[in-house]
Amino acid sequence: MASSQTGIQPPFEKTARSFLENTQLRGNLGHATRTIRDKRQGVVDEMPDWEELREAGRQIKQKVMQNLDHYLLQLEESVTGAGGVVHWARDAAEANRIILDLIKERGETEAVKVKSLTTDEIGLNKALEKEDILALETDLAELIVQMAGDEPSHILVPAIHKNRTEIRDLFREKLGKPDLTDNPAELTEAARRYLRKKFLSANIGISGSNFAVAETGTVAVVESEGNGRMCTTLPQTLISVLGIEKIIPTWQDLEVFMQLLPRSSTAERMNPYNTFWTGTTDGDGPQEFHLVLLDNGRTRVLADPAGRDTLHCIRCSACLNVCPVYERTGGHAYHSVYPGPIGAILTPQLRGLSDKSAASLPYASSLCGACYEVCPVKINIPEILVHLRGRVVRHNKSRGGIRGRVNPERLGMKLLAWTLRSRSRYERAQKVARKGQRWFMHDEVISKLPGMLSGWTDKRDLRPVPEQTFREWWRTRS
Repeated sequence: MASSQTGIQPPFEKTARSFLENTQLRGNLGHATRTIRDKRQGVVDEMPDWEELREAGRQIKQKVMQNLDHYLLQLEESVTGAGGVVHWARDAAEANRIILDLIKERGETEAVKVKSLTTDEIGLNKALEKEDILALETDLAELIVQMAGDEPSHILVPAIHKNRTEIRDLFREKLGKPDLTDNPAELTEAARRYLRKKFLSANIGISGSNFAVAETGTVAVVESEGNGRMCTTLPQTLISVLGIEKIIPTWQDLEVFMQLLPRSSTAERMNPYNTFWTGTTDGDGPQEFHLVLLDNGRTRVLADPAGRDTLHCIRCSACLNVCPVYERTGGHAYHSVYPGPIGAILTPQLRGLSDKSAASLPYASSLCGACYEVCPVKINIPEILVHLRGRVVRHNKSRGGIRGRVNPERLGMKLLAWTLRSRSRYERAQKVARKGQRWFMHDEVISKLPGMLSGWTDKRDLRPVPEQTFREWWRTRS
């Protein structure tokens, strides 16, 4: 999964096959997602007003999307008034250039970084690396992925595809600790000692943001390890990257999301570390604060009334943990920093449908609806998936192919439409199908059809046309 999304990636259906054959991966994913699902259900069941909270979250996000221009300007004014500096970035290249210039102007070559999907989206680490600047990941799972030269496979638990034995072997090699065991406490302690030296020496901190409050200019990061707080308080300069959809109007609105997010993500009543900062304070914390507001395709998503609810996402990952497709393929099959159901609707809209890998993602779903049921802000992911499938078809049709070439699928659909427009034609077609299906029936089902129709029966059996239709039966009764 390429964070920076450079190069041509294969479509989901091709990549997924190789991951489906990896039994170790499927075992790791199955155990982890089942554990998170069960814990989440327990803490959600404690909340008698859970559905009311979900609806409140949906309405707040909807209000923001309808008035995003207003809240963006209000946020800029609030951050500036509190001593911060706001930068506007139209795309990944512009955001990376802003951050790179800020680091170079201060003569630094290293930064500590708290987990941020948004910076992964723009490929910040690789952009800085090209300029000989190291952005060290400090979230434990992100550190594991970075040390392994790997890519994240889950929104919340980036190293979910690795078990503790694999992590032990990695730490033995990278941290020079040959006697390290696979005890989780020992692994965590080894990472903590390694990171503590970096925290105390770094002058640049880079963070993402879970929320930004337009009313006050407050930026929030919620996490479970405390490394995020070290990144946002110890360095002299703090640079935060914020997708423009993550704004909420008022401080009071945080009450809703601070109940929804931890229960949906880590299955906790409250995240252990909740860090909020507003601008700068003399002699306390970073003395420079820079907020980079990132578009990178978000206004394009906003312009689509049927798809804009995608921007309501608060990155909890609940949809990944219930998705039968994600559980069997893992996140790398999606070739995106946003895997699973939310990635299947967000990635195609951010990257555009000309990207064949992204355009394949709306089909990476059984449309079972489990993702909609658990989404804390009630994003109707199956509905948007169907909408995007239609957009993919129309996009491919508009690109045309070679003029004059017969498209068998389009011809077949036109023939079917012509047949269904007439009752007599439909009944004649039923009779023809009833006779023709005898060549393909085995044990009362059609298990293999010829030609292009085989795509259907390769995955499922087909019920045969009954010997007597309802209309034929009714005629015998009249």
